[in-house]
Amino acid sequence: MTENPPSRQAWVILVVGVLSQMAATVAITGPAFLIPYMHTDLGYTLTQAGTVATAPSFGLILTLIAWGAFADRFGERLAMTLGIGLTALASGLAVAVVGSPVWMVIVIAASGAAAASVNSASGRVVMGWFPRHRRGLAMGIRQMSQPLGTSVAALAVPPIAAGGGFVGYLWFIVIVTGVMALVCFGFVRDPPRAEAAPTPVRTSTADAQPRTTSAGDADPRTTSAREGEPTPASAVNPYLNDSFLWRIHAVSALLVVPQFAFSTYGLIWLIANQHIGAGIAGGIVAASQIVGAIGRMIVGGLSDRFGSRVGLMRVVAIGAVVLVAAIGLISLTPMPVVATVVFILASTVSVADNGLAFASVAEAAGPKWSGKALGTQNTGQFVMSAAMGPGFGALVTVFGYPLSFAIIAIAPLIGLGVIPKKDLDRIT
Repeated sequence: MTENPPSRQAWVILVVGVLSQMAATVAITGPAFLIPYMHTDLGYTLTQAGTVATAPSFGLILTLIAWGAFADRFGERLAMTLGIGLTALASGLAVAVVGSPVWMVIVIAASGAAAASVNSASGRVVMGWFPRHRRGLAMGIRQMSQPLGTSVAALAVPPIAAGGGFVGYLWFIVIVTGVMALVCFGFVRDPPRAEAAPTPVRTSTADAQPRTTSAGDADPRTTSAREGEPTPASAVNPYLNDSFLWRIHAVSALLVVPQFAFSTYGLIWLIANQHIGAGIAGGIVAASQIVGAIGRMIVGGLSDRFGSRVGLMRVVAIGAVVLVAAIGLISLTPMPVVATVVFILASTVSVADNGLAFASVAEAAGPKWSGKALGTQNTGQFVMSAAMGPGFGALVTVFGYPLSFAIIAIAPLIGLGVIPKKDLDRIT
């Protein structure tokens, strides 16, 4: 059976989705690279500078689900255009309050809250335009935008700040996000809706019973008492009919634990535990981000080829358990070369599930709920990542690196038991 290829419009949407997410990521992560300038040039205390740096993420967490609901109700084009446009506006307003740490926190948090629209809506629009047999690859490519955006911020923000200070950075964000607002308005098209027809619930197993979901519960399609016809699955709250979405959210939160342990403490581990020079260690971390981004795309493509998201998610979880445990063993004694290789592999595996989970969430939620579900998915991951900052630091302080990584390996191990047995698709 020949599968229809994605349309030209689908690839245009994917490119715009990647670029808009990269722009939003630069706006959200950029202030973290400005802490030295806030401290020395603006006279902020380190606490004030750190609060400003985390303000965009705080705003993001507060509005992810709301933006997802907005996209479900009013469409992705309006959500992306309005959100990224408001990010530009908030960044422009921040120029006027640079001298006030309190107002900077408020306005920069508003910038992150607006940028959250892209996190929820761009994934939704990509899923809507691509057929199922290419969604894994498409979402893998889309999920590359976040590490790539962070890399752009790391490379671009310090020299911009060195030349123009915090104000120069803010105008840079105004230009980038303002241009992307115009691009979203001009090129994003909401995916075609097929709400009149019943939406089948499809599992990844060809001989699966049509009335059974991946969790073994009753098919969420209901029968009209008057007409005897199934109502669209998309019209039913997917969170009330089976446990699939809850389980994907849970396993994603568990798999985020090693991801953020590596991204937050990987540099200091390479330097302090493995005695690698700071410059080389920074290069290793940067390389792990790039390889991880490519890994998301490859794993997404493999899920299309094998016809299963959750099956590959299980493989990723097993790999995470093994490699995080290996990092714990390596922490017992300096082995710089081995540590470098294993760290890059572990970092890559720790982010490989990201596109799989997002594709699974959007498919299982259906067209009427995917925005809210993706917002919930993002919120859970960001909350867990915020907890990992102080949490893993406390573990290392008390137990040291070897035992701390051994404890971290328990998270993906638990995740193995949470992953559903089959995919669930309410879109196709």
